[in-house]
Amino acid sequence: MAVVTQETLLRRYVAYLRLEKGMTSNTIEAYTNDVQKLLQYTASGNLSLLDVDRGTLHDFVCTLQDVGIGARSQARVISGIKSFFRYLKLDGYIDEDPASQLEMPQTGRHLPEVLTVEEIDAMLSSIDLSTAEGQRNRAILEVLYSCGLRVSELVGLRLSQLYLQDEYICVEGKGNKQRLVPISQQAVREIERYMSDRVTLDIKAGEEDYLFLNRRGRHLSRVMVFYIVRDACERCGIKKSVSPHTLRHSFATHLLENGANLRAIQQMLGHESITTTEIYVHLDKHFLRQEVLEHHPRNTLLLKDV
Repeated sequence: MAVVTQETLLRRYVAYLRLEKGMTSNTIEAYTNDVQKLLQYTASGNLSLLDVDRGTLHDFVCTLQDVGIGARSQARVISGIKSFFRYLKLDGYIDEDPASQLEMPQTGRHLPEVLTVEEIDAMLSSIDLSTAEGQRNRAILEVLYSCGLRVSELVGLRLSQLYLQDEYICVEGKGNKQRLVPISQQAVREIERYMSDRVTLDIKAGEEDYLFLNRRGRHLSRVMVFYIVRDACERCGIKKSVSPHTLRHSFATHLLENGANLRAIQQMLGHESITTTEIYVHLDKHFLRQEVLEHHPRNTLLLKDV
């Protein structure tokens, strides 16, 4: 069989879904988006779709789990991948189907909740800005969601790690590894508004560089952030089991579902070991920023001042 490009394979696959399977346009788009996710994953390793084996698919699914993608979203992606490789075998492009034994996620076990964009907006709107801590709490929720931070990374965030003009923050994650994370314009605005309240605090010695402070001028505890998230959910009637980590999962899920590159999401979540110097030498900041600008709901919506 003559060598065909991956673009040709996808085009023929779409024709197969439309003409032979009789699928609707929405279903076809969902299936092809799933294949595009795999294509993005394999491209970083210069691997052709026709060379994908069971091990590659296993690693791909593990990566979906690593970035916090829920069971239903995983199952949808795996379903699309299975369909694609069945087609490749049916039309003789491959001899063996590497996806035939790909297992669906166990939906019976507890998996992290994911909030919708509307629920996150409701949480932000529920904050009472007339209180002393209102703007701070609003900035905290926006940074958690817009940057996908762990709660420990948020409470440890320092003024010296903010590059708001460039729309980046430097985050210190597990193992004291640092990474650059793009920050949305909306989150930048919320931080800038909070700063006018922060300067009125009696900041204790040694706490001056921490971004988020309590009313006594000390940096926040992890427990306090849990309370802030819980109270916001209660005020707007969200019944899901929500924690600060839920906003991190929502960050990753919304990016992936909107077409962001899986490798870029991994880097932004800090699942790869990147030291301070490696960030500046190896990390393609423009690429990561474009991924967030193009695929995160905070940047795909028209941002307006509250």
